Amino acid sequence: MNDLFEFSLRLGDDALVAAQRLGEWATRAPEMEEDIALANIALDQLGAARLLLSYAGEVEGAGRDEDALAYLRDDREFRNCLLVELPNGDFAVTMAKLLFLSAYQRSHYDRLVASSDERIAAIAAKARKESAYHLDHSSLWVRRLGDGTEESHRRMQDAVDAVWPYAYELFATDGLIDRLVERGVAPAPATLRDEWLSIVTAVLDEATLTRPDLSWAPTGGRDGVHTEHLSYLLAEMQVLHRAHPGAKW
Repeated sequence: MNDLFEFSLRLGDDALVAAQRLGEWATRAPEMEEDIALANIALDQLGAARLLLSYAGEVEGAGRDEDALAYLRDDREFRNCLLVELPNGDFAVTMAKLLFLSAYQRSHYDRLVASSDERIAAIAAKARKESAYHLDHSSLWVRRLGDGTEESHRRMQDAVDAVWPYAYELFATDGLIDRLVERGVAPAPATLRDEWLSIVTAVLDEATLTRPDLSWAPTGGRDGVHTEHLSYLLAEMQVLHRAHPGAKW
């Protein structure tokens, strides 16, 4: 399989599934402004997904466009990390997920601006500005909840504890990534992890939250081995397109 196609899928699927999860908060967020904010963040992720999946389709050269890749693949064909497919949980869980994801995406896109692949670099240049806002927004809420009431602190700590292990997969490497690093297309995951830890740890410290120990680290998403949650998410996301072939998003 073409390495660039696979890499674009990984980035695009992360953004697409994250957008679908965040969109589930529409009309359900704790306050009206947050309802709008999460919808806008979901649209940012969707915009990045469209660019990345469109490029993946071009690289593949099999006639599949962004719609075909988004709506006509089964769960085993998706390459998103497990983190983004986890259920929203309560608001604290969603903010923990968004903090971890946005810290990773901001650092990753910052490095990808210098990618030897011009299209990846151009997509990253646009997406990193949006990721910086996502990181600021989630950091604000994690600090607010962590350093708030006894109840909000407990919920935020529980959320961080539950989500933390899934962040490991963001920085796992394999032969594909090693080859892209050698070609200057992608950064080495280890360099991203150090920056991610620095960003996230600073937020947790300000929020009076404890950084969990990594006792286990689930993986598999990059290879198409997902949790049961992705199948349900895709069923909802894809039903319209599958029922009405040719529909556009």
